[in-house]
Amino acid sequence: MKTIAVVLALAAALTACSADEPKADGPVTLNVARDPGLDKGAIAAFDERVAQFEKANPGIDIAPQEYNWTATTFTAQLAGGTLPDVFTVPFTDGRGLIERKQIADISGLVASLPYANKFNANVAKAGQAEDGKMWAVPIAAYGQALHYNRTLFKQAGLDPDKPPATWDDVRAAAKQIADKTGKAGYAQLTTDNTGGWILTTLDYAYGGRTEKIEGDKATAELDTPELTAVLQWLKDLRWTDNSMGSNFLYDWGGINQAFASGQVGMYVSGGGNYGSLVTQNALKPAEYGVTVLPLAGKPEAGVLGGGTLATVSAKANEAVKTAAVKWIDFFYLDKLTNKDAAALDAKTTAASKQPVGAPQLPVFDRATYDESLGWVKQYVNVPLEQFKPYTDKMFDQQLVTEPVRSTQEVYKLLDPVVQSVLTNKDADIADLLKKADAEAQALLDRN
Repeated sequence: MKTIAVVLALAAALTACSADEPKADGPVTLNVARDPGLDKGAIAAFDERVAQFEKANPGIDIAPQEYNWTATTFTAQLAGGTLPDVFTVPFTDGRGLIERKQIADISGLVASLPYANKFNANVAKAGQAEDGKMWAVPIAAYGQALHYNRTLFKQAGLDPDKPPATWDDVRAAAKQIADKTGKAGYAQLTTDNTGGWILTTLDYAYGGRTEKIEGDKATAELDTPELTAVLQWLKDLRWTDNSMGSNFLYDWGGINQAFASGQVGMYVSGGGNYGSLVTQNALKPAEYGVTVLPLAGKPEAGVLGGGTLATVSAKANEAVKTAAVKWIDFFYLDKLTNKDAAALDAKTTAASKQPVGAPQLPVFDRATYDESLGWVKQYVNVPLEQFKPYTDKMFDQQLVTEPVRSTQEVYKLLDPVVQSVLTNKDADIADLLKKADAEAQALLDRN
């Protein structure tokens, strides 16, 4: 889900890609997505990648267009034809866009890439059609994590090198932060479908699932002991402990800004948030901590995983589609698969004072990921020691994919459930979940 961090890539190693430039009367103009709100260093790094790409591909002119996927605007942009030629979407949107043919079929071009058979199978399926052909390219993957402010931990008398390991620990730490510092010990995303996203994350961590798939039949699983326990935990933090501050309407951008400015002690979001927090929210690296999500002691407990797909507009002609796949290869993926590309990308990124070496789950296999870290070791400029509570354990946790049916719609109907629990002391959790379950089932049956 979430905003999608700028993924920087290489240039020089792509000269070979220029051999089959798109056939057109003149240069192909390719509109590509660029995150809004970037600082000057990030924009300079992006522009440098554009210059590198255009030098290696003289038949293609890159035209950046500010774009950031949000649930409330994407559908209108898609219907109105205002999206860039190359744009990104969360994993949860992939299959639906493919089935409705709302993005271009680039599977033949993707299949010709030298690393086409090296994608992590669990990641690759997010961009594949029913027949296994890849219409959308996974460019980043994530597992959810618990982010925490090391400075607030210290001020509250907590050890930032020993973050919470259970949800009871999180609750206790949140109360201690709130009592000692006056800041929100723990905050929760609740709007723009993120309320449902994070509620589902916590449900997974408690061992629950929000849907059950049997053949073509999808059954809502919201009215469950696990989700009841999650909401009761949130209710206790809010009303018994008073440790969640006063803002209960956070979206992704809002909670990142509050966290980066030292107003929030802990929150749950994607494990790869560090880059966005630094480039878009001016996070001070020394204050940042991240650890794996606590998991309930049951076999079903797991970490919600997702990621970002690069897609091409359904309006694109063959020349634009060819150019688009070259850009996706160059900008997003080459640094993950090519030593020279990785080194050049890291060197240029570090020179622009952008993060190099922040944690992320691999789009490709673990061996390729570990090897790629070695390629850029000399350019790493992030506090690796502060990431260890996460990176030491992130591959050991069971990764569970997001719900696959009516995902964003179900997330949306869960937003007010979380909001109600956090704003109404007398909220009836059982009633809220019973109604939400019925609404979700109606959605699943309809779609």
